[in-house]
Amino acid sequence: MRILVIGGTRFIGLHFAEAALAAGHEVTVVHRGRTGSGLLPDATHLIADRDADLSALRGRSWDATVDFCAYYPRQVRELAATLDPGAAGRYLLVSTVSVYDVPAAPGYAEDSPLLPADGPEPEAVTAETYGVLKVQCERAAQQAFGDRTLLVRPTYVIGPRDYTHRFDYWVRRLARGGEVLAPGRPDAAVQVVDVRDLAHWMLALLEQGASGAYHAATPPPFGMGDLLDAIASAVAPPGTTVTWVAEEFLREAGVEQNALPLWPSSPERRATSTAAPAAALATGLVFRPVAETARDIEPFEPVAGTLDPAREAELLAAWHARQA
Repeated sequence: MRILVIGGTRFIGLHFAEAALAAGHEVTVVHRGRTGSGLLPDATHLIADRDADLSALRGRSWDATVDFCAYYPRQVRELAATLDPGAAGRYLLVSTVSVYDVPAAPGYAEDSPLLPADGPEPEAVTAETYGVLKVQCERAAQQAFGDRTLLVRPTYVIGPRDYTHRFDYWVRRLARGGEVLAPGRPDAAVQVVDVRDLAHWMLALLEQGASGAYHAATPPPFGMGDLLDAIASAVAPPGTTVTWVAEEFLREAGVEQNALPLWPSSPERRATSTAAPAAALATGLVFRPVAETARDIEPFEPVAGTLDPAREAELLAAWHARQA
């Protein structure tokens, strides 16, 4: 296949482009030239800014287009308008499980109600607007590409080269050992997918000519405790312990959600972290063990805004004092 990749030089897009090239496909990567230097030497590189000028795409055609960086519906519309009719081939939009309204029950399927999104397009991507914007992107894709649209809705994506380091924080923290502060309850739902499993599966979907929407998320029930236990089994030294600290205590102490990445700190987040991946499993998605992903994380500098050792020790001491 001839595959057009929009945003293929960072994390998910980079893993996908590498997988496609390794499988013998012709890959064209569109990026702004900021992070792609030296990457993907076997791909065709087109330098373009999707928010300014996509004219480099005109007069070309592909069998499939994979869009990793559509955050505003206007970006989807402008991409479709730039390409000749049919030039995109099958269009795969990387969306998110954040598009859902609070599901009625755990294990919800892809036809669960989405967030209301009939209003104007939000002007900025924030924690509050992200899901709505992705709903609007999905609608724009379906209007532009019709039955050639493929929607992939991942949960938290983890693995090598993750510039957010959310999962990596816990790998680094548990590898340090000692008493580890964990937020909330171990059974609080959280879902993950390894970026390499996601990339190979998305490529398989295109090869199958699939369409429609699919979840990419660990089969529930899967909790924060399961996640930390799996990481600990791979990297934690003997004697490492995990202490679960109540959410109310952490909020009273002024601890932000970003300080403890992947913390499912709201009922809405916990509810949407129970997506059923049955449709994806039926098309070939497989999940490697979380422990394997943890072992593959390379060392990195501490992430700004996360809990530093001194603050963690202070919070643990205060929590134990309260419990005494």
